[in-house]
Amino acid sequence: MRYPALLLLLSLLCAFAQADTRLNLDLPDIGESSASVLSAEQDRRMGEAFMRELRQQLTILDDAEVTGYVQALGYRVASNSDGQARDYHFFVVDNPNINAFAGPGGYIGVNSGLILAAESESELAAVIAHEIAHVTQRHLARAFEAADKLSAPAAAAFIASILIGAQNSELGQAALAATQASAAQAQINFTRSNEEEADRIGIQTLARAGFDPRAMPVFFERLQQGTRYSGSNLPEFLRTHPVTTARIADTRNRAEQYPYRQVGDSLNYHLVRAKLRVLREKNPKEALKRFAAAVKQNPDRAAEHYGYAWALLRNGNLPQAREEARALLDKTPDQPAYVLLLAEIELAGQGTAQAVSLYRDALDLYPGHHALTLGYARALLQTGQAREAAALLEKHQRMRSNNDAGIYKLLAEARGAAGLTGEAHQALAEYYHLNGDTASAIEQLKIASRLKEHDFYQGSIIEARLKELEAQLALETKH
Repeated sequence: MRYPALLLLLSLLCAFAQADTRLNLDLPDIGESSASVLSAEQDRRMGEAFMRELRQQLTILDDAEVTGYVQALGYRVASNSDGQARDYHFFVVDNPNINAFAGPGGYIGVNSGLILAAESESELAAVIAHEIAHVTQRHLARAFEAADKLSAPAAAAFIASILIGAQNSELGQAALAATQASAAQAQINFTRSNEEEADRIGIQTLARAGFDPRAMPVFFERLQQGTRYSGSNLPEFLRTHPVTTARIADTRNRAEQYPYRQVGDSLNYHLVRAKLRVLREKNPKEALKRFAAAVKQNPDRAAEHYGYAWALLRNGNLPQAREEARALLDKTPDQPAYVLLLAEIELAGQGTAQAVSLYRDALDLYPGHHALTLGYARALLQTGQAREAAALLEKHQRMRSNNDAGIYKLLAEARGAAGLTGEAHQALAEYYHLNGDTASAIEQLKIASRLKEHDFYQGSIIEARLKELEAQLALETKH
């Protein structure tokens, strides 16, 4: 398995190496020294490269509703942190393992398995707060600073173990095994220190955000107790975030300093978990059986009915799925999740006009809502309104960061259906680039540049972007 983007990131570190194979970063004696080692611009670029690599190696969940919930939760927690104002990028990895990680550039990943394992919204927020603390405390930048004490090869492996370990602990351990014993011990000490600091800062942030700070030690302890007799078969979270009895005790003591108050879960938390349970079940009939029983046992719980409707949809029972969705929407007409569900049911039953109407009305209430906007664009496409879909997506993309691969993929489809061939290739190029396939992105731009439909201004944009990606590909292949 190759990691070209990560190797490219490591080249930034190795560029500091001197002829005597020692790193000489010339760190200042005062202030936040890690900021001088890794600037904000370097951090941003490393984050973008890191995310492109992740999209190649991991399966990023392509569900705007689930991702939107995690992003909203993440932004709520991050807005209560002490760190300087910065951009965060929260995403969900389609993986049953219980894990989360923070990469460079404010990129924070949460496994779908973690969302299902958390028994309260505060527990999920606790893990996110912990990862945000890794970002605000600039732990990756500190890794560069700590590498000053190692030889250049050991320092490179040291950073590799941290970057790769964020994705997969076994790969991180393999990278670490290539270092000297002293470098290995340095990494162990450095990681332990970071984890303890992230716990301390995370608990403060969690409490400020209105969640239960006791959720952090409760979650840690449950994971530890659940693996007491499992030997080496540890959850990924415990592999990448080693939890000791002392660490649990420390987080509990810190959490107890805050006055107790009961914190309830949001409806969206339960809805997202119900949907994930349906989506993650390989056998649709098993999901249907489970939620049918849950609805009988808890007839007043909206999340159980929501999961039941999704299970009915997956099993092709559209009339009953529509009945469940309608009942939910009648009780809570301003809930976007119910609109999304009913619209998906209508689209599955060729009720495209009804779906378009549902989405349009919902967006009047929630303008710019990500999941509703993407759903509306798909519905417009199915009704032959490709130009309207393309215009909607272009406006939506301008309002968001440029790292949403899903928007570019749908935009390419809409532009292609509208006869905007060159612009479709441009959007597809960005989709490939965000997924780490720079060569295919370049090929799409070359196709766009050969078309005669664009004007001088658009042609200049294509050529400039083409040169930029060709330079990036040269760096990737060199390393």
